[in-house]
Amino acid sequence: MAGLFVSEPVLNPAAEGEPAFTRADLVFYGVDHSGPSFEARIFLNSPEAGLSTPRDPEAGFAGSFTIFGHAGCAGDAGHCDVPTGPADPFDVRPPHALTRQTRTVIITEALQRISAPELIITIVPVRPGPLSAELAETLAFDEFRLLTYL
Repeated sequence: MAGLFVSEPVLNPAAEGEPAFTRADLVFYGVDHSGPSFEARIFLNSPEAGLSTPRDPEAGFAGSFTIFGHAGCAGDAGHCDVPTGPADPFDVRPPHALTRQTRTVIITEALQRISAPELIITIVPVRPGPLSAELAETLAFDEFRLLTYL
């Protein structure tokens, strides 16, 4: 996936009749940071959210994460190829610089405001432009999870 992301409906753990929680996180796995830098703005139940959507609770804004991108490779051939397969358990080197990341966004207050039985999660990737913000086409991740804690 790349660019604007709108999820399929997911069950809302804050829906009426569900157990109360003290914290809610959206966790994104396998976030690609090999391209340009951007901010990923997260909205709940605002599938039409875009660049001009205000970052306030009434618009469904839940939080954001920022990617400091690498914007390409400046090394020899193969320099930026991320190794695949399991790492050797005795290899103490740090992971490759372009290994995909995990990002967690705390969305407790935003989620607690929504009582609908389902949620739609919208992510608007924004990068600064010469005159104004632009939609970034580089948002890419493998999967996300919505976690709540009692």
